[in-house]
Amino acid sequence: MGWLIFLLIAAAVVVAFFWAKKHFRQEIERAKRINRSNRNQ
Repeated sequence: MGWLIFLLIAAAVVVAFFWAKKHFRQEIERAKRINRSNRNQ
């Protein structure tokens, strides 16, 4: 039973990760660009 709960949690984490990646890609790219420009100064 415990491994079933673990499997459900792991699946939820993976789904949340891909959902966030799809929705927040623009923000992540912008943050990367800002960090890069700050490092180059």
